[in-house]
Amino acid sequence: MSWWGKVVGGAFGFMMGGPLGALMGAALGNYFDGGLDNSLSLGNTERVQSVFFSTTFTVMGYLAKADGRVTPHEIQLAERVMQQMQLSAQQRQVAMQLFNEGKKSGFPLDEVLEQFKREMFRRHSLIQMFLEIVIATALADGNLDSTEQRLIQHIATELGYSKGQFDDLFSRLSGQAQFSSPQSQQQRLEAAYELLGVDSSISDADLKKAYRRLMNQHHPDKLVAKGLPEEMMEIATAKTRDIKAAYELIKSQRQ
Repeated sequence: MSWWGKVVGGAFGFMMGGPLGALMGAALGNYFDGGLDNSLSLGNTERVQSVFFSTTFTVMGYLAKADGRVTPHEIQLAERVMQQMQLSAQQRQVAMQLFNEGKKSGFPLDEVLEQFKREMFRRHSLIQMFLEIVIATALADGNLDSTEQRLIQHIATELGYSKGQFDDLFSRLSGQAQFSSPQSQQQRLEAAYELLGVDSSISDADLKKAYRRLMNQHHPDKLVAKGLPEEMMEIATAKTRDIKAAYELIKSQRQ
């Protein structure tokens, strides 16, 4: 049985616990009308997948409410992520409920992040992927206000990122957003360097190393093996496509 089947079956209520267990329970709501199945248990990978899914959508909801109100555009951004994940109708319903839980007054952000970090246990690539999804969603409308940026930096700090590490990650994701948007060839080339996190003066050998490092960090199969929900594989795949396209563009311009 998949992580999703076990979550709906009720195993998470006994195995996850903490604020995320309560939030997922509230989101699932009427799926437990028939009672919990005590015979189910979440394996380690399944548990990580459930935690990742829950944290992603609740924190997205929290950030959307950061400026005091949730705009239709912010809801559309959440739905775009769900569409990219190709969620089933049932999964979309629960994801939106989690999003709504994150919007509520008193959402325990720091407690959720503490549990998320603990559950990820040394899976740095998954923590980075979570931050990339959150930042990319915030950047998607091209309008990241100071409140949102401070909150995202706070989230990164709570997950163990230094300011320098956060700035580097934020710069790369800003480059990815610009690389994917219509612009001149020169602007796209500049965005390609930013996406790869390198300067235009970098040597060809070091450029290749940076490219391979990023491809390794975002390899969909490796991320799923570590606990990324299978439904989020397409998000990781899209990132590797952009990384490869940026590298190929730079190489072609250097020849």
